[in-house]
Amino acid sequence: MLVKMKATPTSFEKIADSRVTGALISQLKKQIASGAIAPGDKFPPEREMAKNFQVNRASMRQALKVLEAMGVIVQLVGDGTYLSNSAEILLSEPLDFLVLIDGLSIQQLMETRLVAEPELAARAAERSSPDDLAALRTAIASLEKCRTQRERISAELEFHDALLKAAGDRIFRLLYRDIYRIQLTNAAPRSKPLDLDRTLTFHRRIYSAIKLHDAEAARRTMREHLTSAAKPAEVETGRE
Repeated sequence: MLVKMKATPTSFEKIADSRVTGALISQLKKQIASGAIAPGDKFPPEREMAKNFQVNRASMRQALKVLEAMGVIVQLVGDGTYLSNSAEILLSEPLDFLVLIDGLSIQQLMETRLVAEPELAARAAERSSPDDLAALRTAIASLEKCRTQRERISAELEFHDALLKAAGDRIFRLLYRDIYRIQLTNAAPRSKPLDLDRTLTFHRRIYSAIKLHDAEAARRTMREHLTSAAKPAEVETGRE
């Protein structure tokens, strides 16, 4: 049950970091770690929080939006902002915070994918079961029908999660889930319609290679897919 915070935290530090959003989130994390804010607690009003942190309301609002997108807080219209009961993810230094605070770039995340993902696609080709193939087909169908960026991100996450499950590597599946989500969420606002066509083309080719149990084709196509995704969006599907 959501309850109001017993006491408003007072040990805030003035934000001096130019990356205001990351700095705000870092300080909120400290408040949670110290127990000043507990799961289910209600945050003070946005205006009051901005004053405590000595930042403008726009910066405070942006930090809260990021936390809401991560599922750390819940904003209820007409009620207020509450710390999610699953906010313990704040205490484990997830990739979201490394991107915001330590400046990890989307390009670095892509380079990490290029190191391992082609090999994981090859393993999926060698190990996939009928159920794995069905999950990949369902993900492609979801991508074909998507109409919004949120639906597209969900469908792409579904495809890559199904592929990693088919590869049979539970550790990589857990590690890469956050990488995909962060990369897709950050890239989505800048993507163009043709990106979806290009993504579908590669997903279908990767699926075909896995279905044929052709490990080398799956490895090669995944590498092409990731390399293509790292290029500017103006490359047309027909030229790939």
